[in-house]
Amino acid sequence: MNYKRSSPILALGLGLLLCLALPARAGSVVVAVATNLAAPMKVIAQDFERDTGHTARLSFGATGNFYAQIRNGAPYGVFLAADDETPAKLEQEGYAVTGSRFTYAQGRLVLWSKNPKLIDPKGEILSLGRFERIAIANPKLAPYGTAAIEVITRLGLISAIRPKIVEGANVGQAFQFVASENAALGFVAMSQVLVGGKITEGSAWVVPGTMHAPIRQDAILLNTGKMNDAALSLMTYLTGEKTKRTLRAFGYELP
Repeated sequence: MNYKRSSPILALGLGLLLCLALPARAGSVVVAVATNLAAPMKVIAQDFERDTGHTARLSFGATGNFYAQIRNGAPYGVFLAADDETPAKLEQEGYAVTGSRFTYAQGRLVLWSKNPKLIDPKGEILSLGRFERIAIANPKLAPYGTAAIEVITRLGLISAIRPKIVEGANVGQAFQFVASENAALGFVAMSQVLVGGKITEGSAWVVPGTMHAPIRQDAILLNTGKMNDAALSLMTYLTGEKTKRTLRAFGYELP
């Protein structure tokens, strides 16, 4: 039986095809991520690296704080905000690439307690006032905090509840106040309490979207990222079906 030796030209061709199947140069991008997006974005970042070879280095915080940091030269390439106003301001002020902004998700607000018997399905605990402390994100920095104040005000309870409010710097800290039982209940993001498509721990009231302004969350390419292949690739990846499936699984509505 005759065995033919592999042609050097064939081997070279296969090598070139393999190279073309991978990113020309795997890179990395530093991403400013609103705290409500922490859990899904960790999943998305892993998928992104697996699918593209690029790395997304995630930094979590309040949208308002990121706004100040970006204006002061922080090296973020992409910004995933908890609202649509802050990215629009950065675009208008020249800190981001014009035309790159888009809405990647719409957030859901939830009143949550670690106590499985505290919150009823209609949120009537708020009017009953049978709690000492309620946590919200800082409404001056975090859109989920702004939405929480809108809900309390709409219910006509702001005067009664204001003395009981404890503010976290962001919605992640508000969640920690409740999870550690330093607050009996709090307004948090759906993504923070949803596991496998269900709220499996504690008790909750899913706030109707009609009770506050829509929490439209925008992504934008910052000036630092406009020549960064990883940043450009991530912006495209965020619009893909795999990312959309992940966001839906964490309770976000899609535009």
